[in-house]
Amino acid sequence: MLNSIRHTRKTTVVWLLFTASIISGCQLSGNPMQQQTSPPAGTSGYAPVNGLKMYYEIHGAGKPLVLIHGGGSTLQTSFGRVVQALAASHKVIAVEMQAHGHTADIDRPLSFQQDADDIAALLTYLRVEKASLFGFSNGASTTLEFAIRHPEMTDRIIVASTFSKKAGAPAWFWEMMSKPTFEGMPQVYKDEFLKIRPDTQALRRMYERDVARMQSFPDIPDEQLRSIKAPAFIIIGDRDVTTPEHATEMHRLIKGSRLAIIPGGHGDYIGEITTPQNSTLVAAIVLLINRFLSEPTDQ
Repeated sequence: MLNSIRHTRKTTVVWLLFTASIISGCQLSGNPMQQQTSPPAGTSGYAPVNGLKMYYEIHGAGKPLVLIHGGGSTLQTSFGRVVQALAASHKVIAVEMQAHGHTADIDRPLSFQQDADDIAALLTYLRVEKASLFGFSNGASTTLEFAIRHPEMTDRIIVASTFSKKAGAPAWFWEMMSKPTFEGMPQVYKDEFLKIRPDTQALRRMYERDVARMQSFPDIPDEQLRSIKAPAFIIIGDRDVTTPEHATEMHRLIKGSRLAIIPGGHGDYIGEITTPQNSTLVAAIVLLINRFLSEPTDQ
């Protein structure tokens, strides 16, 4: 559960970000990043997918963009501060995965492959033939698996703060994951889960299952990354749980992908709920994402 991590280790890196022009371009009247914590009015429901009743919300209009949250999280804790801006130009389909938020657990293993298949079944239920996906942390692992397993349904992918193999995270991360504690789970995640579903036992089970999934994290073979044909945008922070070297490796394996290494930690750049809030930075990243999503395919 990558987005449970807050750390202070420093990494030396070249920032691959269109900084000055992008950030200055965000100083507009009506800046969409006004510390919004609730999505605009939309629709919500539960879809029957692979034995699961998956919760989803739909906001905005335009080409479909699926938002997939991180481990231990909900759509609000991961994306609450960007969903409005993204919905201004896209039909945002924000989901909550098995055992998270509004979506109850069922008796089957958690895996990124299963999550990807659940997203595909959801899109079929919603009669969406093809969509772009924006996954953060564990949700980005699901996004990679979706592009590999369901290429015909994949328009573009945004892969934020994840790795494709265990060696892509620094040693301290795996040392920490070897002895996690429920008490160390950010309280804001616990509060959000219990606000949605006041069941401490379900919360603890979700935590334990997410931890177990990360402890047995399976590497994605390089040939599977090379098989991804959809345009891809890889984003990490320079103080993230993914090393810049590994992000660069993924960038080279996914042909034609874009890469941005942003100043900050895990999720700072999208205003993830545990991070210090920087509305200018978040607005800059939303602008980059929108630019990527609107680029001609041959770029």
